[in-house]
Amino acid sequence: MERRVVRRSQGKFAAPDGTRLLRRAWLPREARRAVVLVHGLAEHSGRYDHVGAWLSTRDCAVHAYDQRGHGRSEGVRGHVNAFSELLDDLECFLQLVRREHPDLPLVLVGHSMGGLVTAALLVERKPDVACAVVSGPALEIPEHVSPARRRLARLLRRIAPRLRMSAGLDAEHLSRDPAVVRGYLEDPLVFRRITVSLASELLEAVPRTAAAAFRVQVPMLLLHGEADRLCPARASRAFHGQLRGSGHRLRVYPQLRHEIFNEPEHEQVLEDLLGWLHEREG
Repeated sequence: MERRVVRRSQGKFAAPDGTRLLRRAWLPREARRAVVLVHGLAEHSGRYDHVGAWLSTRDCAVHAYDQRGHGRSEGVRGHVNAFSELLDDLECFLQLVRREHPDLPLVLVGHSMGGLVTAALLVERKPDVACAVVSGPALEIPEHVSPARRRLARLLRRIAPRLRMSAGLDAEHLSRDPAVVRGYLEDPLVFRRITVSLASELLEAVPRTAAAAFRVQVPMLLLHGEADRLCPARASRAFHGQLRGSGHRLRVYPQLRHEIFNEPEHEQVLEDLLGWLHEREG
C-alpha cells in the first residue's frame, strides 16, 4: 500500500490529581478512527513507536501516554497509591483524545498491565469507546505468587507502601527477537523494581477484573501469544469465555511470547487487529 507521512507529536497533559503525564501521537493527514494505546508495566509509550506509525499509515490517529511513575511522566517510579489512579488517568486521556477527534470512533488498545487497566476500565466505568483490544493482558495472578505472599504484600503495603521489590519481568520472555530483548535491557526508561503498593494493587485488581468480563459492553478483541510465560494465554481464553453479546474475538498465536507487537510476526498481528476493526466498521 502507499506509504503516507506520519506526523509525530509529543507533549504533556494533567491527570485529575495534577500529575503531569507525557503523551505521544502518530497522526495521518486524514483519519477514520482514533486509537489510544496503553503500555505495560515498567515500560513506556516510546516502545510503541513502530505500532503507532504502522497504524497511522492505515488511517488511524494514534495516541499514547506514559502511565504515572513510568517513562517520562511524573510520579514515583513504579508506584501508585491506588489502582484507581491508573483508571482515572486513562479516563482523563480518553476524554482529551475524544475532544481532539469528536467525529471519529474511539478504539482502546492495552498491552499486559495496560491490558488489565483497559479491561478494568471497561468493566468498572464503561467508557465511551467503539471497541477495545487487549494484548497479553495481565488477567491471572502468576503461579509463583501464593496466597501467603499476597497477604504479606497487603501487610507490607500498610507498613511501608514504597518498599521496593522486583517487577518479576524476565526480558527473555518478552520476544524471540534478540534485538527486542537487548533494546529492552538497555532502555534507560525501563525499570526493574516496583513498590509494594503497586504490586498489592495489581494483585487485587487482577482477580476482580478477570471475574467481571460479563460487564463489558463493547466488542472486544483479545490477542495473546501461546508461549507467553509472563501472562498465560489461558487467562485471555477464560475472559473471552465470559464475555456476553456479539463481536468479540480471541486470537492466540502459536510460539509467540509476551510482546506480540515486538515478535518477528508482529505485522501479521497488526494486520489481524486492523482487519477486526474493519469488520466492526463494516
